[in-house]
Parts: sequence; C-alpha cells; structure tokens
Amino acid sequence: MRLIGVCVLVLVIATVVGLGTTWMTATRGVDVGTVTIGAWTARPKSGTSDIDPYSRAAIARSGELPIGTGDGVTFLAKADATGKRLDGNCDVTVSGVTPAARFWTLTVYDMKGRLVANSLQRYGFTSEEVVRGSNGSFEVRIAARARAGNWLPTGGIDRYQLALRFYDTPVGAATRTQKDAPMPAITTVGCP
Repeated sequence: MRLIGVCVLVLVIATVVGLGTTWMTATRGVDVGTVTIGAWTARPKSGTSDIDPYSRAAIARSGELPIGTGDGVTFLAKADATGKRLDGNCDVTVSGVTPAARFWTLTVYDMKGRLVANSLQRYGFTSEEVVRGSNGSFEVRIAARARAGNWLPTGGIDRYQLALRFYDTPVGAATRTQKDAPMPAITTVGCP
C-alpha cells in the first residue's frame, strides 16, 4: 500500500512539474534562436518552418501571426538599455538610427500584446512619418503627457513593451551585433 502511495505521489509531482514547465515556456518563451541587440530581442525564425517548438507553442498560445522570414523581423523591448522595465509614468526616449529596411514601424503595446489605449488613438510611428534630424537619426519620446516632436502616449500604464518591425530587411538569424544592425537606444530620461 505504501508503494502505491509513493508511486502516485511521484506521478503527481512529475505531472505538476511537467505542466508547469510547459506553461512557463509557452507564456514566457525561451532563448532558442533569439537575437538580442541592446535592449531589443527578436526571434527571426518564428515566421519560418525552422521555428523551434517552444516558440511555436508561444505563438499558438498568443494567437499572433508572425512576420515571415522573407518579409521582415520584429524586435521587442520590455526594458531600457540599463535593464529598467519600461514604465508608462516615466519619460522614455527611443533614439538613433535603424538598420536598412524598406519600411519600419515602432508601436507601444501593453504586456499582453494589446495596443495601449489613449485619447489620441496614437499607437506608433512609421519610418515615413517620424521626424528625423539632418543626419538621418530620430528621437521618439514615450510618455504619459504630451511632448514636443515625435511623441507616443502611454496612457500612464504601469508596464509596456515596444515593438520595432522591419519590413524587407537583411536583418535576420545571422544578425548578432549592433554593427550588423544598428538598433536605436532606449533610455529612461525621467520619472515623476
């Protein structure tokens, strides 16, 4: 009787650990095939048949439709360059230049992947509408209150993430460094 009890306990523990690990990898993902440049992270193989099973499970769970490898790549950022999580009550700048691409978009999402609600219904910028400096660089301010220049409202949410999508770009799985793909810097410039 004691042997049966131990076997049942071991099976229950194994089931809980297995299901818990599966849930964590499907919701948080893993670093298999991940490209990280500065604060930006991408999974360039997520839109191909070479996708790893963990990313496939995360995409199936979220319901997102990834960009195909021939079309482009999506970089996400949940923290600034120092590792501080992006806070909707702080002023954050995204500045610099981007890698070569026919077109790109910068969008603000909540942590569940939904657009951040705001009264202006302004959710992002594209490469065609962002105001640039004479050297081709740009600066986008992300803050709860209106700012001069390129400004994206956060609606004052606690946490958010940024998505920078490049279309028709050479950036991909072989990209590894800032030299290969010059990504814009993310800096927290002030908190109330």
